[in-house]
Amino acid sequence: MTIHMLPTQPFDGQRPGTSGLRKKVTVFQQPHYLENFVQSLFDVLGGLEATGQVGQALHGKTLVLGGDGRFHNRAAVQTILKLAAANGVAKVLLGQGGLMSTPAASAVIRARQAFGGIILSASHNPGGADGDFGIKYNASNGGPANETLTEAMYARTQVLTQLRLSDAPDLDIDTLGTRQLEQMQVQVIDPVADYAAVMRGLFDFELLRGLLKRGFTLRVDAMHAIGGPYAKAILEGELGAPAGSVVNATPLEDFGGLHPDPNPVNAQNLIDNMADAHAPDFGAAMDGDADRNMIVGRNFVVSPSDSLALMTAHAKLIPGYQNGLLGVARSMPTSAAVDRVAKALGLPCFETPTGWKFFGNLLDAGRATLCGEESYGTGSSHVREKDGLWAILFWLNLQAATGQSVETLVREHWRTYGRNYYSRHDYEGIDVEVAQGLMRDLRAALPALPGQTFGARTVRLADDFAYTDPVDGSVSRAQGVRLLMHDGARVIFRLSGTGTEGATLRVYLECYESDPARHDIPAQQALADLVALADQVAGIRARTGMATPSVIT
Repeated sequence: MTIHMLPTQPFDGQRPGTSGLRKKVTVFQQPHYLENFVQSLFDVLGGLEATGQVGQALHGKTLVLGGDGRFHNRAAVQTILKLAAANGVAKVLLGQGGLMSTPAASAVIRARQAFGGIILSASHNPGGADGDFGIKYNASNGGPANETLTEAMYARTQVLTQLRLSDAPDLDIDTLGTRQLEQMQVQVIDPVADYAAVMRGLFDFELLRGLLKRGFTLRVDAMHAIGGPYAKAILEGELGAPAGSVVNATPLEDFGGLHPDPNPVNAQNLIDNMADAHAPDFGAAMDGDADRNMIVGRNFVVSPSDSLALMTAHAKLIPGYQNGLLGVARSMPTSAAVDRVAKALGLPCFETPTGWKFFGNLLDAGRATLCGEESYGTGSSHVREKDGLWAILFWLNLQAATGQSVETLVREHWRTYGRNYYSRHDYEGIDVEVAQGLMRDLRAALPALPGQTFGARTVRLADDFAYTDPVDGSVSRAQGVRLLMHDGARVIFRLSGTGTEGATLRVYLECYESDPARHDIPAQQALADLVALADQVAGIRARTGMATPSVIT
């Protein structure tokens, strides 16, 4: 085996987004495209610019590697292993078959005290040969790389001229055990084991076994993605749920043609099953890399914002959180439902930009315990990623501890704290220049909006959200345009950072209702005046030519 120094040249567009680098599979299949990105990562991690020696800081270090199993996962694993060996990495902990969910990768990094990890996933984006692929780096705390590191990686991609690559043959990645590649050890590990150990330490597995023995039924849709093996091993294997409780459980390279985004639109089969007269007691779905979740009761869908708020209100019923929470955090577009709970409980509540990496400092500093995003992501300090199966186990544990159904828990929560009506409208595939022009004009109009009245709503504050990290003082600007009304209602506009084609405009709508007699209004009806306000202010229909959103969640 020989390490080769191969000439290369930069590619445009390799700046990581909120969750790493995501592009079409065909883009990643270009010669040296993946290699350039990973080599740039290793150059930055190895301190090339500081030490003048490639890989100097990587010697003796252990990295974790795995992905969600989508098309190109296996080929990418082999390439990354050869790059890692050539760049001085001492050891790679590789999920069997090249598989590992995103929350499990975080758990392994933390449990094994690894230097960091490379996760191969485009999360909730479609898979297959014509679908999307993605890659991101997680640091030693198990969380996504911060902006300082990702910007350094991007800068390196723009000047890269050389790759270091081993010519070793492909390794067996399907058999557990340790093998050698150059001077580097590759240990193929059970991708479920470390994660399952964390779950046992948080939840009352005996209580859950008893719940299932008494006939409690569930349907968990893994959407032919990486969450399937984890859900099968824990829910059916350890807890005793009947075989078949986890559906679409085998990871497939194209996710079986499903769009692995757990929302009522893309998980329609689950919604239909939970609306049936003979529906299970509990339903849930996970996304491509198992970090997102949707919770469903019988004919009752829980919004992610309500889920975070309810978890916060009842956290002491869960063994891992019985001593209480240090604080909670939500992304700025997520509804303020959790803010009301935090205020009642006397807990600090942080509002951050979108992107799980912004929660990392709060978790590491002991400022927050639970975190959540409106995009079906919730998590806690047990790892540094959002975690779909963790959320499912949390809800199961709540039902076992209270004896109440999903719907009863949520309705009691509304009676106590009021209901935050909430929805997200996505306008997908917009021309990038049109989308950027819309946001540019919105920002220019902000100074004139406060005091303006739209129907029954008056704008109290209009701004472009900026966040100062309370731990390290770093500042993130231009994180989304906010229109805050005098009655607490909100309309928020931002461009998504997770798509691979065109631009996606996301409009977030929220209003509060304290009267229990008005808690059963359909959400879109309750928010109709805010929808009209958003279009009037931003000119969405006129600019995009879209009469309705692509997706409403």
